Amino acid sequence: MLEVEGLEVAYGAINAVKGVSLHVRQGEWVSLIGSNGAGKTTTMKAITGMLNPTAGEVRLHGQSLRGQGPWTRVQQGLAMVPEGRGVFTRMSILENLLMGAFTRDDVQISDDVERIFETFPRLKERRDQLAGTLSGGEQQMLAMGRALMSRPQILLLDEPSMGLSPIMVDKIFEVVQSVAAQGVTLLLVEQNASRALQLADRAYVMDSGLITLEGPARDLLNDPKVRAAYLGE
Repeated sequence: MLEVEGLEVAYGAINAVKGVSLHVRQGEWVSLIGSNGAGKTTTMKAITGMLNPTAGEVRLHGQSLRGQGPWTRVQQGLAMVPEGRGVFTRMSILENLLMGAFTRDDVQISDDVERIFETFPRLKERRDQLAGTLSGGEQQMLAMGRALMSRPQILLLDEPSMGLSPIMVDKIFEVVQSVAAQGVTLLLVEQNASRALQLADRAYVMDSGLITLEGPARDLLNDPKVRAAYLGE
């Protein structure tokens, strides 16, 4: 479904991503783990068209996305929940959700809003409240809901648990599991390596801009090198 081949991204003279190749099959949950500065977020931004790679190819359903901006990639079924949530703080919860459907023009948008509210009852209670007044966990729920409003075929999640309380982390991952159960393909970047590997089908380990390990998530969870480097053992 999603193929990344030989991806390279540079910030000036600094090569942040150095020939990354990965793939995500339809209906699959793939996690990408690694330490801070490994290049995970840069990879995600290049996949979504927010950064232009210096080399490599990103393909969706076998079609190259070269030259296509974020808008077009969303229309093609690719959406991302960014690191730091990125909600529109001076807009209401409802307005934020409707922004997620900006590429659509159909009668089911209202139905999808109600579906998001069923998933996140806390947002429904505050639908007219400004997003900037929400807690970090509530903003993460809103960012996820906004991305889902585009009806993505593949959802990219960048550090969804960052800065959240343990209770809210559990809630966020419950929702992610629910989304996966609905057939949405997932590519997850997550600092909580244990949770990311426990739930995913497959995973990649990234270090210093390179993919250093890949395989079934359960195998990586039990790998001594991975446990020592990312699980504190």
